[in-house]
Amino acid sequence: MCDEQQLAAMDQLDRRQFAKLGAVGAAGAVVACAPMASADGNSTGLVETGVSFAADGGTLDGVFIHPASGSHPGVILWPDIAGLRPAKLQMGRRLAESGYAVLVANPYYRSVAGQQFEDFSDWRANDGWARVTPWREVNAPEAVMATARSAVGWLDAQDAVDSTRGIGNQGYCMTGSWTIYCAAAVPERIKAAASFHGGGLVGDSDMAPVNLLDQLADDADVLIAIARDDDAQAPDAKTALRAAAAEAAADVDVEVYSGDHGWTVLDSPVYSQAEAERAWTALLALYSEL
Repeated sequence: MCDEQQLAAMDQLDRRQFAKLGAVGAAGAVVACAPMASADGNSTGLVETGVSFAADGGTLDGVFIHPASGSHPGVILWPDIAGLRPAKLQMGRRLAESGYAVLVANPYYRSVAGQQFEDFSDWRANDGWARVTPWREVNAPEAVMATARSAVGWLDAQDAVDSTRGIGNQGYCMTGSWTIYCAAAVPERIKAAASFHGGGLVGDSDMAPVNLLDQLADDADVLIAIARDDDAQAPDAKTALRAAAAEAAADVDVEVYSGDHGWTVLDSPVYSQAEAERAWTALLALYSEL
């Protein structure tokens, strides 16, 4: 479970280390409707476009990244607590290179537009927790579910999206729970949910993700990847999730990884490349069923 004390305990990440991982550019510096070029000037075969569209509660903005030709399964990538930023765009590009049409969405669109932090270190250094708290609070489960309906409608209208295939969605930290809300909101379209070191997955409320697993499509696939320190703090969470998974028609995999909270995110102070790659392989296996 992501909390202020846990985040404050993280060590600082050297930004040169982040650069070595290949996270370049800024959320506002996107190429509008044109093939992307790599550092050597060759085309990457991707198109990256800044987008915005009417959604429940406001105008949802983000970056849409997809192969330059053909139509592909749609994916919604929900950033973590530090929001839309270069690290998340880099993850979106990598996913698009594997053949997906990826909407890297601004999770705070109901409150603010665009990139708010350069990276996770910027979030920590500039009172990020206090700044994002009111933006987070407007994203109640019902609001996230309404957002999912808007995002799915937009994706299905894009030429780059194969609307005959299922849609995937993935979330990190606070948005890990969003993936379950979204899959429950649009079960006829969202067929995959991947939660990485997600918070708020269990609880007694009817809207707790653990209690929504039985509302997902019968042919949905779910990956719940738990951080080892989150598991140490709440060891019963995985047990509750696995019990609910056993009762659900959807195929739900619950696994504890050997990485701390944030281990999958490129600019996280606790990024763990080996375990992040293992999680990425599991993600691609999940999306192969779309």
